[in-house]
Amino acid sequence: MGLLEQCEAAFGSPDLYRVLGVRREASPEEIRRGYHRASLRVHPDRAEPDAKEEATRRFQILGKAYAVLSDAEQRTAYDEQGTVDEEGEALRGERDWQEYWRLLFKKISVKDIEDFEKSYKDSEEELADIKAAYMDFEGDMDRIMESVLCVDYTDEPRIRKIIEKAIDSGEVPSYKGFVKESKQKMIARKRRAEKEAREAEKTKDELGLGGEDDLKALIQSRNKDRKKEMDDFLAQLEAKYGNNAKKGGKKTAAKKGKK
Repeated sequence: MGLLEQCEAAFGSPDLYRVLGVRREASPEEIRRGYHRASLRVHPDRAEPDAKEEATRRFQILGKAYAVLSDAEQRTAYDEQGTVDEEGEALRGERDWQEYWRLLFKKISVKDIEDFEKSYKDSEEELADIKAAYMDFEGDMDRIMESVLCVDYTDEPRIRKIIEKAIDSGEVPSYKGFVKESKQKMIARKRRAEKEAREAEKTKDELGLGGEDDLKALIQSRNKDRKKEMDDFLAQLEAKYGNNAKKGGKKTAAKKGKK
């Protein structure tokens, strides 16, 4: 099975850019960050024993996808022809993809993470990334929240305000998927994120944090404060659109009755 077929089987898409969660026009650094983010989600070290084999397989596929897109010649061939050279240098041989990952990403500390977040959040770079993600995914907040760096579900109100301001100013179009997103979808996204947050402690080893034992406390402290912001945001939505949602439900029921 070739790489594109492996991507479709493991991630539901043969598109290498989509698998890494980046734009087709992404810079080499954006592709590198996308690979880092995607690979952390499936890193074998965070998998349960009975799921480690599948996690390893998906981790290896991500490594291959990045190896293609990080090679200028391979990327050009893929962009122009939609194929990859399975015998090319990037994919040839039995590469140790975990060692490859460790060589790419240096060990970092909690302070490194904090410093980067402080410089990135509300920066021109973040604003550009949010707008680009909004355009690339046509307002799909699930994909936007997965794509933008250094955000969790508690950042959603802030991200939404940035996008709404860009829509109002005419910088980006108004996509139905964004302006008409249901409250149920928002809640489902919040639940998924909360489940991931409970597993955040495992990220410590994946990031090579060594003796930095305060990562869990740092995450929990932030999430506690931000969770209240998100709960307030959802409560406001319910107060604002609750009646409309009920009316919508009646309309749906009427349609079903006619069938």
